[in-house]
Amino acid sequence: MKKVKILNLDIDNFSKAEFLEKLQSGVVFTPNVDHLMKLRKDADFFKAYSVSDYKICDSQLLVYAAKFLGTPIQEKISGSDFFPDFYNYHQKNPAINIFLLGAGDGVAHQAQIYINNKVGRNIIVGTYSPPFGFEKDETECLHILKRIQSSGATVVVVGFGAPKQEKWIHKYKDSLPQIKIFMALGATIDFEAGKVQRAPKWMSKIGFEWLFRLLSEPKRLWKRYLVDDIPFLLLILKQKLKFNVVKKHD
Repeated sequence: MKKVKILNLDIDNFSKAEFLEKLQSGVVFTPNVDHLMKLRKDADFFKAYSVSDYKICDSQLLVYAAKFLGTPIQEKISGSDFFPDFYNYHQKNPAINIFLLGAGDGVAHQAQIYINNKVGRNIIVGTYSPPFGFEKDETECLHILKRIQSSGATVVVVGFGAPKQEKWIHKYKDSLPQIKIFMALGATIDFEAGKVQRAPKWMSKIGFEWLFRLLSEPKRLWKRYLVDDIPFLLLILKQKLKFNVVKKHD
């Protein structure tokens, strides 16, 4: 299987059709520019990424970067595009039952109703929107595990945002042996519920989905896109020029 090296990360080079067929089990993370920059600074995030079986390109900017580096990626497979393809692909597969974990109060339940009506069966078997700060509360995390265990789910979609969702999966995945597939998919639950509007397809296609999100949530996202992620461009140039851009963590 071919992989594409961008900074600290080896990204799987699948088409979406190939990945839908291949994904039978494992942990799926969807790296974008923000992930790559956080991986350089956050040792715990870097460690959490080590549990992922699949790292799927979630950014058109990474597609451009890979092409610039001379190692093109077949296509962008964003989590919010992949998830509806996944549940439609498994519409009649009784082995696939999904738990939605994350989003605001009641949002995951809205997504459950929408998806189950769309698919024509109860493919979403449980949801939970944990309270703020839950990740620091071991009792609350144990409560989450029990809800997932009792739901009959074989797939968990986690939508806490990075790096919280990846760290949570890293910490608790072994406590959920019945779960065959973990997917860390950010705002996908909000999109499915109709809570958050997605960028127009033309913006996403040319790599400007980040701008749409910035204009939609400037107070929350300005620092990420206008400060934290800007050095990515220089790092890609350095990688092209064969400088060592791999950041090691102790």
